Amino acid sequence: MHPGIIVLWHESSGPTFWPMNKTVLITGCSTGFGLASAKHFAARGWNVIATMRTPSPIPELAALPGVLVTRLDVQDRASIDSALRAGVERFGGLDVVVNNAGFGLHGLFETTPREKILEQFEVNVFGVMDVIRAALPCFVQRGGGTIVNVSSGAGVFTLPMISLYCASKFALEGFSEALSYELTSQNVRVKLVEPGGVVDTRFVARSAEESSQSAVPPRYEAFVRATNEVFARMREDRSGATSEGVAEVIYEAATDPSDRLRYVATDGIKPLVKMRRETSEEAYLAFMRERFLVKPPPVR
Repeated sequence: MHPGIIVLWHESSGPTFWPMNKTVLITGCSTGFGLASAKHFAARGWNVIATMRTPSPIPELAALPGVLVTRLDVQDRASIDSALRAGVERFGGLDVVVNNAGFGLHGLFETTPREKILEQFEVNVFGVMDVIRAALPCFVQRGGGTIVNVSSGAGVFTLPMISLYCASKFALEGFSEALSYELTSQNVRVKLVEPGGVVDTRFVARSAEESSQSAVPPRYEAFVRATNEVFARMREDRSGATSEGVAEVIYEAATDPSDRLRYVATDGIKPLVKMRRETSEEAYLAFMRERFLVKPPPVR
């Protein structure tokens, strides 16, 4: 018998399995938003399929009841299918998928190798699509479900030096919005959670590692220096954003029965989101250019 399952016996049809608790699958649970979300859902009585590229003992998860830690690499479709099978076998079904796994390239577009650009989209966009495609039959069997895609403020407004990350998150935003129309007909809700400015994750460290692999051409040095100073000020003013706070918003989105699509998860990015969504194109671009553009050297 599966743990967390009530078995009802009918003489005509045999056993019927009813889950006692709802079940969520979360990608990218080794650190950051994924780990915080796994703990948050488990603390509220959910069964949690906590997945990661390289499963390793995490005491914070091992101590929680109803948590299955298993391998899922969004670039490996076989691992997606395997994780879903293991989770459904353990808990009897699936109610929510949280697509959290992702990373951000930081650096100049001109110096970024094409293979890294492909990886950016394979993880942040195509991996999300593959997880959703694999999970949909589980939702159909359940009669519905919820998909929470973790986007970013960089999917709403753009910033220099992360053009490829922005491109992947803009793609995720457009895909999620269009998909929400399709899946409403299947009783499946799609949600977008938009955090930004959270530094207590591996995300920032990996972005720095990626950035260090490409040298900055001399003609960009003044621009990169000025841009890094702006980013440093933005990091100092992050308004107390934490992974736990983002996990609370992810849980809110997952349990919200309304048709709301987007949830801004951190206060620090709200002024930029407001500027992008509630002002004119001219005002928004003037605001951004004032902060990030370095005037080119005079023509001789």
